[in-house]
Amino acid sequence: MEEQGVGWIAAIIIGGIAGWLAEKFMKSDMGVFMNIILGIVGAIVANAILGVFGIVLGGWLGYLIAGFIGAVILIWVGRLIRR
Repeated sequence: MEEQGVGWIAAIIIGGIAGWLAEKFMKSDMGVFMNIILGIVGAIVANAILGVFGIVLGGWLGYLIAGFIGAVILIWVGRLIRR
């Protein structure tokens, strides 16, 4: 995360916001800690997926967008597995 210009504290804050936005978008109820985890892991997942297509999102806004996209994907996959 340091390479993208986002430190650990910023990653936690942005990850929490991204996870919260994804939680509201997907009408899910996860909690603050899970929102942070979903946002951070979601950003990693989304950056990996987007990287395959040659799309690179950097900085605070890029991390927020990637975190939101990735968290939505993770919530969706979690729902598929539970069913």
